[in-house]
Amino acid sequence: MASAGPSGLPADRQTENRFARGVTEVFAPAHLVMGLPLIVGAITGGWAGIGWGALAAGLCGGIPLIVIVAGVRSGRFADKHITDRAHRPWLIGVILALVIITMTLMVTLGAPPVMVAGVAVMLATLTVTGPITFWWKISFHTAVAAGSVVTLAWILPPVPVYAAGIVLTAAIAWSRVVIRDHTPAQTIAGAVGGGAASWLTLTALL
Repeated sequence: MASAGPSGLPADRQTENRFARGVTEVFAPAHLVMGLPLIVGAITGGWAGIGWGALAAGLCGGIPLIVIVAGVRSGRFADKHITDRAHRPWLIGVILALVIITMTLMVTLGAPPVMVAGVAVMLATLTVTGPITFWWKISFHTAVAAGSVVTLAWILPPVPVYAAGIVLTAAIAWSRVVIRDHTPAQTIAGAVGGGAASWLTLTALL
């Protein structure tokens, strides 16, 4: 019989939970939203692309992360993953406004089409998942992860990207279920919604 730790859970379950929480933290939506534009920019446009990526990362990921951290500290949000669905609509509104502002700036300033498309992918993902979260707690973690995989597969060899991306998205979904923030159905729906929204957007724009 496995020994129980301070939490009362068997040691192996505690290890599993710690690993799951680590995956959840590292691949949080805000982190992916900040990292993906920089990667896409670097691959497609060198230093200039990184500059465009930094603009998208800061406005679409950095500012929302600051808002979330401030909300947690003030008590507005219970945690930075916004596990309470009632708190999500306001935050989604803020992020949606920032994404629209970012896309307007990029179009006005003449950003490369691939960078504009990347921001459009964020908008499409929010458009699909945002209304659903009003009545069902769809997973933003898996939605953003799947959308990121589709985006990278558009500019890199798709087979290895999809192979690694499916494993990573599955690991993120597993972590969300293990720590009981989502059901399996919610993680699957997030991945399907985010992936489909991204693929359709990129198909239309690139």
